[in-house]
Amino acid sequence: MYYQPTVSRNEMNEKTMRFLERFVKRVKGNPPGVCPISVQLSFLQSARSQTCGKCVPCRDGLAQVESMMRNILDGKAGMSTLNDMVELCHIIEDTADCAIGYEAARIVLESVDLFKDEYLSHINHHICLPEVGQKIPCVSYCPAHVDIPNYIALIGEHRYADAINCIRLDNPFPTACAFICEHPCEEKCRRDILDSPVNIRGLKKFAVDQISADQVKVPECNVTTGKKIAVIGGGPSGLTTAYYLSLMGHKVVVFEEKEKLGGMLRYGIPNYRLPKDRLDQDISAILSTGNIEVRCNVSVPDDVMMEEIDREYDAVYFSIGAQHGRKVEVPGAHADGVYSAVDVLNEIGCGNIPDYTGKRVVVVGGGNVAMDASRSAIRCNADEVTVIYRRRQVDMTALPSEIQGAIEEGVELLTLNAPRAVEVDEDNKVIGFRMQPQIISAYRAGKPTVTDAKEDTRVHPCDIILMAVGQEIYSEPFAEYDVNPKRKSFDTEPTTRLKTHKKYFAGGDCVFGPSTVIKAIGAGKVAAINIDDYLGYHHKILGSIDYPVPKENDRTHIGRVHLTDRSARERKHSFDPVENGMSYDEAMQECRKCLRCDHYGCGVVEGGRV
Repeated sequence: MYYQPTVSRNEMNEKTMRFLERFVKRVKGNPPGVCPISVQLSFLQSARSQTCGKCVPCRDGLAQVESMMRNILDGKAGMSTLNDMVELCHIIEDTADCAIGYEAARIVLESVDLFKDEYLSHINHHICLPEVGQKIPCVSYCPAHVDIPNYIALIGEHRYADAINCIRLDNPFPTACAFICEHPCEEKCRRDILDSPVNIRGLKKFAVDQISADQVKVPECNVTTGKKIAVIGGGPSGLTTAYYLSLMGHKVVVFEEKEKLGGMLRYGIPNYRLPKDRLDQDISAILSTGNIEVRCNVSVPDDVMMEEIDREYDAVYFSIGAQHGRKVEVPGAHADGVYSAVDVLNEIGCGNIPDYTGKRVVVVGGGNVAMDASRSAIRCNADEVTVIYRRRQVDMTALPSEIQGAIEEGVELLTLNAPRAVEVDEDNKVIGFRMQPQIISAYRAGKPTVTDAKEDTRVHPCDIILMAVGQEIYSEPFAEYDVNPKRKSFDTEPTTRLKTHKKYFAGGDCVFGPSTVIKAIGAGKVAAINIDDYLGYHHKILGSIDYPVPKENDRTHIGRVHLTDRSARERKHSFDPVENGMSYDEAMQECRKCLRCDHYGCGVVEGGRV
């Protein structure tokens, strides 16, 4: 008979809670590239040390799982061992009396699903996968693989121009990313093991605040190759590709259908988050290479046919983005007063500020676009602004800082409410938004789902509805060029080349769907390298930086410096920038927190750069 616990399975005791918190902290600080099986084995050893020993599944089962996993890690096991381990974990998950047992088994089962290729490599070839190896966490998690430790060191030495050029080796938008990057680099910062991650984005902002990017000379171009590349779309991905190709010595022509370059950086992100004069500093620096020609107000294929481009250019890069907003297809969705949040932000980016004086505005969605739209509506003098989201606030995909900023400025959140219909009057004008209360439900794909609550629908009175439920790729004009009809995205090989057109390449949101700016920049950088290889070259960017000698780690526990905002009472009345920068003392303190993982414990940065 199994030991009968004195508390229910849902009541974790304090010891269990502390153990799981410590493990989550350890995994969060674990550098990418480490063999996931070895990490899992370490977890199992920790779990066994915490078990009380009264429950057979914990006491004996976890020991057997650990032994099986060690044999797999050492290349001494076959598929039968893996199958036995999975079956045993299911038994432990179903029969263990506390979280030490059933959570440990569940995490092992998740690891088998997530890292199946790694398990099979150990079983079939007795080695880790080729990509497994010690990597620098912040560099690895940055989609553009910026050399973060070195530019932090340069800031610490007061060499701000060199820091900007260090960033430009991998990302030609240091200023834009200083304002709006979602900083995935901080997710695995190993400083988090000691106290808190280094404020990497804040340090980048400090650097570009000391000297504007367009005042820092870009590297010299390589010798002209005589090759000519067309870039269709002047957003972050297209301009990144154009920048690196121009430095390689190629001639680049950028076709942009709007009046100015920048894409969603200019027409999708409000000025209070990214001032357009600061964006222009990055664009001016990119164009200063001298090998880039820009043709604005030119649409492909409406103004220039693809046949002409194919005839005149040696390679073509599609970077048309995902600039069309979606609407929730509910009754009344096409009523007078229902707009796409993306379209409204686009108009604001063009300088056409709507007047919402006396209006009640509802924003549907929970991402950054929803927060941008709601905070913009406040600045357009709306009487009240409400964000309606079908999940919980903690499930919103928007940055927590953006959600907090919206709440401070007076935006109301109505979570756990799903769209049902737009209420209209006899003139088909919006008078309310009908929603169905939701209840949080079972987990699926790592997060809880929602289902309809057994409650009646409710109507929230409003005059304007802004739909912020996603973006679409307008790729119909290029349907014959490997466009996936269902997703409307370009279908590419890993080399970013279209599968049936050898000199056509694509990247950014039009390939992987709406995502972050830094991911689009990373895609543009990769595309530049691939296009250069396709043209028969293997260029390196000219110029070098004399990096500081790494200093000894400062392991004093220090709090994280957070960037502050201007008073909500003041900032919500204009589109002026809301975020304050770091002081000199704050920046120097954050620089000292960097543990220099590129030199201590993770190996040295090699390769991965243009």
